[in-house]
Amino acid sequence: MPLYQIKQQTVHQIKPSGFRNEKELQTLFEANLEDLLGVRFVATEFTTGDRQRGRIDSLGIDQDGTPVIVEYKKIGKENVINQGLFYLDWLVDHKGDFALAAQEILGKETEIDWSSPRLILVAESFSEYDKYAVNRIGANIQLWTYRKYGDGYLFLDSIFATNTPKTSRKEIKVEIEAIDKEVIEEEIYTLDDHLNGKSDELKALFDALREQIFAINADGDILEKPNKIYISYKHGKNFCEIQPQSNSLKIWLDIPSSELDDPDKLTRDVSKVGHHGTGQVETKLSTPSELEKIMSLIEQSYRQTL
Repeated sequence: MPLYQIKQQTVHQIKPSGFRNEKELQTLFEANLEDLLGVRFVATEFTTGDRQRGRIDSLGIDQDGTPVIVEYKKIGKENVINQGLFYLDWLVDHKGDFALAAQEILGKETEIDWSSPRLILVAESFSEYDKYAVNRIGANIQLWTYRKYGDGYLFLDSIFATNTPKTSRKEIKVEIEAIDKEVIEEEIYTLDDHLNGKSDELKALFDALREQIFAINADGDILEKPNKIYISYKHGKNFCEIQPQSNSLKIWLDIPSSELDDPDKLTRDVSKVGHHGTGQVETKLSTPSELEKIMSLIEQSYRQTL
């Protein structure tokens, strides 16, 4: 798509350019991984060892504690999906290696959610066959395309995202040799975990809010992920989190309070106080009559991810 710069009511087209090689592309992303994809950087060129030889381009962990693999291709190639799946399979079989790397960089208190590790593939383009293939695979895969303009502009677009599988809650025991044979128990959370015991009125309110959140993006690129404390919604990066309570829905928005247009004063800045969501702004939804105003706030946070 053409990109234009506006100067004194006159448009000037910014010509497309490119990266010299994949390493230049990877270096730029790794230096800005959290801003671009909402992923905290853990490691680059992470080796998979002698038995399963390979090097993962970037390892990270997202805002909800989910392990993330990022693979880059200057030009889309047929083997990029298979290569990414190979690394994803290696990752779930080597949780201890990842945990040690993440805790070394991000701190011993880093929590890791293994319920649905993510694979992000970044390339200039993908074919319709690629999108069909990842849809059939069913793993937590995202396809992002990029285009560089001139020397100072980067366009990034999410063209496909596989939503988190709606599995039932279960406990999985994993023996990790790298951490003194420690046994880790992980839990997979669902919407039912957050809504069980809640009133029919609150469930209906949540369903109405959830429906409007997904309607923001008709392409289906919004991901929903139930976590232990809240349910997150992301478009690449988190833009809101919801915690069903007894009589209302507590909501956090991932947008600075200073950038939010809130004429009705429905939010408060929680950037300097303890809170559960990843967002810096807190609000709540108690009745259907408030839905339109709350959605206006959520849409502003969503637009930060575009």
